Amino acid sequence: MRLERAEILGVTFDNITMRQAVDRTMELIRSGRTAFVVTPNAEIAYDCIKDREFRELINKADLVIPDGAGVVLASKILKTPLRQKVAGIELAEALLPELAKQGKKLFLLGAKPGVAERAAEKMEQIAPGLDVCGCLHGYFESDEEAVEAINAAKADIVFVCLGSPKQERWMYRNADKLVPCTMIGLGGSLDVFAGEAKRAPELMIRMNLEWLYRLYKQPSRIGRMMRLPKYLLYAVRKSLKK
Repeated sequence: MRLERAEILGVTFDNITMRQAVDRTMELIRSGRTAFVVTPNAEIAYDCIKDREFRELINKADLVIPDGAGVVLASKILKTPLRQKVAGIELAEALLPELAKQGKKLFLLGAKPGVAERAAEKMEQIAPGLDVCGCLHGYFESDEEAVEAINAAKADIVFVCLGSPKQERWMYRNADKLVPCTMIGLGGSLDVFAGEAKRAPELMIRMNLEWLYRLYKQPSRIGRMMRLPKYLLYAVRKSLKK
């Protein structure tokens, strides 16, 4: 599948719909090689502006998905509009029935001890027949411990939920050590599946105000959240220079 791409402030996003993201991810799994998928929101994309090495790492991913209304808004400001926001957790949920249908093995990596196991139970309810072949919390002592667990489970796909930039660096650093599989960086998704955290109400999600709900629930995120207006300001400045 050939996908249209769009460069937004140094990050080259795949300009795709949710359906295309699911299809492309399944295609990567069937390819028989190791691949990694990243899901930058505006906060991560802002970090890419400031950190050249991190930006280059993100751009080496096999699939770069625009996870956030801020990224989509920046693309419109720059007159290179992305089709839609593809939220990482929604992609994860959309993948589950496809994984079950095609008999692919899923490994869950990240979160506090016990959370991945509870997330697995919820995922198996969403997609009966899903094969969650293993779980490991995010407090593993070494990369080798996680790599060995994934390889022993013979995973086809790994949901890597270590938070950014740790998860992206981990995927890139360990890609050549793993059995052929596809890794997806999904931040705090396991907490949501396990019921440890809640997404914003549906109305706020539709209004692209999920960031405001997160700030309400976690006021300590204010410093990190400031990356969103800074990112959009960069987009405005660049658009004015054109």
